[in-house]
Amino acid sequence: MTTQIFLASTLYGTATLAAALDTGCFEPADRRILLVSNNAATPETAPSVDEMPGFERLRGRFDDVVSWNEAIRPFHPGGWSPRLEDVPMWERHLRLAWGLGDDDVALAVESIQAHPALGVSQIFTDAPLTVYADGLMSYGPTRTKLAPLVGTRVERLLHLDLVPGLAPLLLTEFGVEPEIVPSPAFTKVLAELADTGVGLADTGAGLPDVERPAVLLGQYLSALGILSAEEEENLHVRMLTGAAGLGHTRVVFKAHPTAPARFTRVLEQEAERLGVDLTVVETPVLAEVLFQRTRPALVVGCFSTALLTASALYGLPVARVGTETLLDRLTPYENSNRVPATIVDALLPDLSDAAAVTEGRQGTDIGALAALVRTVGFAMQPKVLPELRPAAEKYLREHLDARTWRYFKKRRLTSLGLPGGIPARLGFLPHNSTARKVVRRARAVRRSMGR
Repeated sequence: MTTQIFLASTLYGTATLAAALDTGCFEPADRRILLVSNNAATPETAPSVDEMPGFERLRGRFDDVVSWNEAIRPFHPGGWSPRLEDVPMWERHLRLAWGLGDDDVALAVESIQAHPALGVSQIFTDAPLTVYADGLMSYGPTRTKLAPLVGTRVERLLHLDLVPGLAPLLLTEFGVEPEIVPSPAFTKVLAELADTGVGLADTGAGLPDVERPAVLLGQYLSALGILSAEEEENLHVRMLTGAAGLGHTRVVFKAHPTAPARFTRVLEQEAERLGVDLTVVETPVLAEVLFQRTRPALVVGCFSTALLTASALYGLPVARVGTETLLDRLTPYENSNRVPATIVDALLPDLSDAAAVTEGRQGTDIGALAALVRTVGFAMQPKVLPELRPAAEKYLREHLDARTWRYFKKRRLTSLGLPGGIPARLGFLPHNSTARKVVRRARAVRRSMGR
């Protein structure tokens, strides 16, 4: 007997899996289990995947649905991993709890470098792995150096073609081949969800462009510590004023499900001041459901994956706001949001550039974007992707200017001995052992004096 276990923490990821199953991306199996994980900071207060509007439309692809939160209670999915000596016990426990018996198990997981995907993969030590990506992070490098016992079991990376022509960096250090989940299959699955969501109205379908609303995407970046609550409120206001400045009098704001209510109150006050008809959607539905229900004249966001699904899969006009600030704030440099933010910033027009937004002007071509992403990827994870150093050095020598500096940090370039970090005549220093010893001694002296 063969059992396939699909781990999902978002409805978007579940829809990706459904599209992959519909198009035969997975071999036939005797049993298919959807393992849902609620990774919210407080899972008790946020809906799980299987409680989201529209989940039942996807449920039929799987024989059973089980909860990872229940399996490891009282631990949190994002912070728990099995101790090495407990792995055999956990596998026996889960095989009994989920009725796996002696079945051959295959896993499909998201975000393999983080929990819960990493923990599940460590428990089923012999299971072959498929990693699937439900967003832009697949275009960036693996977040940490994976143990070979996990990385070498990954057979392929399934991903959506959100940036046509751009190849993912994720797991390339293990020679993992990327495989595209066909876009028509994904949009067909999303069409199954189009009429879900209580209280949503079809506000734009069939209307002329001038009457269709603009959709604003909230992401709750203050919860990640990237922006303060006040800065995030101002970001939403910038989205609204920018859309109004382009002539949009009807606006739909999709609030993040866990964002505080005061975020929308500030926006409502600004909409009243501007004379804009604002609708706030608090129902926990996919942004893609809104795209189908409203057929927006414009989609505005910071660096949400939904900006790319709107553009690549639905052909909708899109614009970005606040990416330059975000790139500056992301810490540490290897923060996994850096590549998604880089892609959105480099590819999509800024909302303040009315001509670029109106014309749907692309910021850069795919070749230049690919070179930029590889360079940023190397700077993020030089030990994971050392083979990218020559390409990174070439890119920085030829393209580092006032526009591209936003993607890099001088301190980071200096520490890696890359162009732009320090004067060329001193380029040997980061590789000189004597120089490194002197720097270490100086830092030690400074710390002792500080005491």
